[in-house]
Amino acid sequence: MKRRSLPVAAALVASAALLLTACGGDDSGSKDNDKIAGADTGSKTPASPTASASAPAASADRPKIVLPSDLTYTFEWPKTGDKDKDAVLADSEQSIKAVDLAIVNQNALDKAYLYYYEGEAAAGTETFVKKYVDAKASITGAYRFYDPDLKVDNDGTASLSYCEDQGKAYVKYLKTNKVEKTEVNADSYVIYHTSLRKSSKGVWLIEKMASEVGSAKCQP
Repeated sequence: MKRRSLPVAAALVASAALLLTACGGDDSGSKDNDKIAGADTGSKTPASPTASASAPAASADRPKIVLPSDLTYTFEWPKTGDKDKDAVLADSEQSIKAVDLAIVNQNALDKAYLYYYEGEAAAGTETFVKKYVDAKASITGAYRFYDPDLKVDNDGTASLSYCEDQGKAYVKYLKTNKVEKTEVNADSYVIYHTSLRKSSKGVWLIEKMASEVGSAKCQP
């Protein structure tokens, strides 16, 4: 998963397994970034206790994800009308937000993201979140996801690629409450490629994730 990356000054380099980028708002952050994927109706969704319109069906053990009001998300990938595809998109949205929740909670082993990630993707996410924890840094701002390319196979696996605009997303240092803002540039746009499988509980789990910062496909 790719995600916004911490500024170079933080001396943190994104994990090789999962280029997680967290970027700065007017900004882009460092080139070793990766984020996590999500899904929705394309409307701007405040990261608040209010459930998303595209949220997956509730289950007994599905984690509740409540994020601070200074984080907002826009998912520009409308529902397809296909049950399995819409489920992949909905669980992907939750997986993205779950990683952000781990950063906010400063917990590299936060249970919410571990519900949606396994294997290589889970290990890469743990490394990514730990860099924020070690730097005593969190995130703030607005994230936009768009141009999804989704394929669901009959064997219970799926692949999802999508773009992320991190131009208005920033790193926030907890000790000083300082928000690191940088200019928007090519590195503010990231493409993600994820491989998923459907669990026995019907949850689409991310097994592998790769990202490319500065993707020409995702740039305006």
